[in-house]
Amino acid sequence: MSDSDDDRDPLDHFMQGSSESIVPDQPPSVRHGDTLQFSFSGPDTTVTVNLILDASPGCGGVAWPAGEVLAQYLVKQGSISLQGKNILELGSGTGLVGLVAGMLGGNVYLTDQAPLLNIMRENVAMNKLSSRCVVTELNWGELVPADIPRPNVILVADCVYFEPAFPLLVQTLCDLVGADTEVLFCYKKRRKADKQFFALLKKKFKWTHVPDDPARATYSRDSISLLWLTKL
Repeated sequence: MSDSDDDRDPLDHFMQGSSESIVPDQPPSVRHGDTLQFSFSGPDTTVTVNLILDASPGCGGVAWPAGEVLAQYLVKQGSISLQGKNILELGSGTGLVGLVAGMLGGNVYLTDQAPLLNIMRENVAMNKLSSRCVVTELNWGELVPADIPRPNVILVADCVYFEPAFPLLVQTLCDLVGADTEVLFCYKKRRKADKQFFALLKKKFKWTHVPDDPARATYSRDSISLLWLTKL
């Protein structure tokens, strides 16, 4: 892949065809209690996360590729990039990305809808991160709960797949992002309809590809983009 291809807008993926499924394809049989182990290596540490999976609440109970890409990027940056910061993950699902951030020293809020809170709590406990990770409900488009502090860093992975939620996610990002908030947004293109999300997002945010990720050429071939968002 050439440098010019690598720097294209994430919307360029839409020129390459699309899938008609509304949500990501799920593994054919993921039962409560099924587990996976992920290991991510960086310059100063290797992070290993054990995840309990459960597809019964929906696709959020399964690990998806953009989450793995974002988790690996965090580890590659090293613990100094997150240590002591307030970190909020939107649409946490199993909690993979937020758990990695907690292992790197962040004070993490794992958020999602109510049906997914128990699986996140189980994963926090299994990885012995109760002192680092708080699980709490946050429904996009609603008021941010008062017990969630203003985050220094917001992490978002594989959250673009359900059209009615597009404006709600943009609204919640607007509510959370302050002048100094860093937003890492990892996205896998699946449907042409996802273009509607970026049309809404560009009214409130600008974005650039993360410039310092040597793995970008690889995951870009899988239609995955890792972006910095900046509020307009």
